[in-house]
Amino acid sequence: MPTTTLFILGATGDLTSRLLLPSLAAQLHKNPERRVILRGSGTEDWDAATWRATVEQAFAGTPGAIEQVELADYRQADVTDPSAVSALVAGMTPSTVLYFALPPAVTRAAIDAMKGLTLPEGTVLAMEKPFGEDEASARLLNEKLLALVPERRIFRVDHFLGRSTLLNLLGVRLANRIWEPVWSAEHVEQVLIRFDESVALEGRARYYDHAGAMIDMIQSHLLQVLALVAMDPPATLDERDLRDAKAAVLRATRVRDGDAERWSRRARYTAGRIGDRELPSYADEEGVDAEAQTETLAEVVFEIGSDRWAGVPFVLRSGKAMERKWSEIVVTFKPVRHVPPGLAGTPEDGGRLTFSLGPDEMHLRLHVTGGDDPFTLRHEDLVADLGEGQRRSYEEVLDELLDGEVALSVRADEAEESWRIIQPVRDAWARRAVPLEEYPAGSLGPEHWHTSHPTP
Repeated sequence: MPTTTLFILGATGDLTSRLLLPSLAAQLHKNPERRVILRGSGTEDWDAATWRATVEQAFAGTPGAIEQVELADYRQADVTDPSAVSALVAGMTPSTVLYFALPPAVTRAAIDAMKGLTLPEGTVLAMEKPFGEDEASARLLNEKLLALVPERRIFRVDHFLGRSTLLNLLGVRLANRIWEPVWSAEHVEQVLIRFDESVALEGRARYYDHAGAMIDMIQSHLLQVLALVAMDPPATLDERDLRDAKAAVLRATRVRDGDAERWSRRARYTAGRIGDRELPSYADEEGVDAEAQTETLAEVVFEIGSDRWAGVPFVLRSGKAMERKWSEIVVTFKPVRHVPPGLAGTPEDGGRLTFSLGPDEMHLRLHVTGGDDPFTLRHEDLVADLGEGQRRSYEEVLDELLDGEVALSVRADEAEESWRIIQPVRDAWARRAVPLEEYPAGSLGPEHWHTSHPTP
């Protein structure tokens, strides 16, 4: 296995120490033959000893992994300065993975600073979401990236695509005869993709108060999940076939009925309690502009204009400061056409297939008889443990990156389509045509959301 150089811009930041380096350690532990040359750059005036101590601390929980790393230089640099970036690029070797572990605005400025530079052969550019701020800015950013390297060497990181549950979803969908014939509008009543968190703002006001729940999760992550659930089976799982299949779904996706006012809703948390934590209202969190009306809970119903999915609502929802973490994909099947008289109880649906995103489990809810009355229908869940999977979703991201693969990243057209899809919702919310509701921190959201539209 060849040695790969990983050059982290933003090496002094929280993303690097909290996620990238521990995930790199775990990935190396699983691949003992792999060797990595690790370089770093940041705005802090660190010396070599500080850089080494940071890496060693992040690797401390994974014995032996540090032996697979050649710890190269750390360089202080302002990556928005063209002369500083030019000097960094001049010291790069071929086939370096250049990881922008930076806020999106800084990443865009760094890409601008690289204009006109010739990067070493095989350079891979990896960057965090969001990719642009709307469809036009995403397209412009993609043009700048493509002027530096070809698309196959651009890795737009979506750590959701590295979640083991989503990869297991592909296996269940594509390799089991029981699901292939029923994975369509003829049999599916609704798809729910939910990612609710019990964590609150956690000091992210600078980013989150600008993005909100819809951009932070629905635009950036959950539309990618929708694409994996709804895509036609690709010819192969290589990067071109897989991403072609996802992009085709996104091109056909829009807000249900084209009516963002009816099929979207938003809310933000007020003061409350989660476990032993007392939380202030979102509007009172440090760094929040209370007048900006930033939502912490968003729900939008989409539809896919294709023969396979016409008429099926796809409900995407994400919220912060909820009662508990609740991350899942729920495929609800239509009721059977006829339940013979004599069976007590009318099934509300034709069964449900649920993928839980942590713990990694698959649940199949069936309607069965038995118990005290053998002619009375009841629910029974068949549960499959999908294994431990990746403890950190960034492990899969780094595995792909270090192998030079981009199949589990977001392609340029996918990023642009995701912005197009949510734009009508952004417009409706900007003109305040959709009210900003409230829910207490530690609750399940506004109470009436459980019984009223837009969830079909």
